[in-house]
Amino acid sequence: MLRSGKAPRKAARLRRAPDRWKFPSALQALSAHRLLSDDEPEAFRAIPGSDGSAFVITCDHASNRLPTALGTLGLSAAELETHVAWDIGAARVAERLAVALEAFLILQNYSRLAIDCNRPLHVSSSIVTLSEQTMVPGNRELSALETELRAKEIFQPYHERIDRELERRKLAGVPSVYVAVHSFTPRFKDVDRPWHAGVLYGRDARLGRAVLELLRSEPELVVGDNQPYAVSDATDYGIVQHAERRGLLCVELEIRQDLIGDADGQTRWAERLARLLPEAVTRAATAST
Repeated sequence: MLRSGKAPRKAARLRRAPDRWKFPSALQALSAHRLLSDDEPEAFRAIPGSDGSAFVITCDHASNRLPTALGTLGLSAAELETHVAWDIGAARVAERLAVALEAFLILQNYSRLAIDCNRPLHVSSSIVTLSEQTMVPGNRELSALETELRAKEIFQPYHERIDRELERRKLAGVPSVYVAVHSFTPRFKDVDRPWHAGVLYGRDARLGRAVLELLRSEPELVVGDNQPYAVSDATDYGIVQHAERRGLLCVELEIRQDLIGDADGQTRWAERLARLLPEAVTRAATAST
């Protein structure tokens, strides 16, 4: 999960952008006050799972897809395949983990370069203009309308669906354990990262500490304690708004992308997490915050 933003961009400047941005379609969509067209996927993909499972799994950065109206935001096809656009491998791990745990799963269908669904809307990193060392020209000088459309059609439907699921489970008397699946690049700003995985938590560390202890018991792993990131109100949305606010057991998991870049790695990590998470929940349920 890349942590880094800015916002506003006027339509007049969009017309001067390179052809590869495909901004004529952007202007047409904006003039109709639409971002996503009828033939594009909705903001999220949700897989119900079983009410026999307490786990609710999210993948905020599952996709590198951009709305057609935004073109490429001025980036090359190669740049859009890198970690600046999505959490490489995270979606496949989350899918396999959800199957193993019979968990509810929701995946964001659009790139965090359109809008980051794990950031509060008011922070500069909600819509980035610089992601690590990559400039994102199509995110510069956005108008209020452009910013609003991204929030309205991508960010809000995704989080409203998570809210609905958690409220449904509460009314049905089904417990919920919130697990956010992310991945991180092995090298960031020319610095190598030694961790195979990171366990992130904020105000409620019960599940995080239990998962950390279990992962660190596997001798081949180097596991970060709130590394390479840490949960905060400025850098996280899902854990803070959906889990901490409700008092749910929760954890944010980061896996290094070179370890889950293929199906074998994705399966290994999903199986590992499926084995450890239920035990972690048992331990956390008896722990104090």
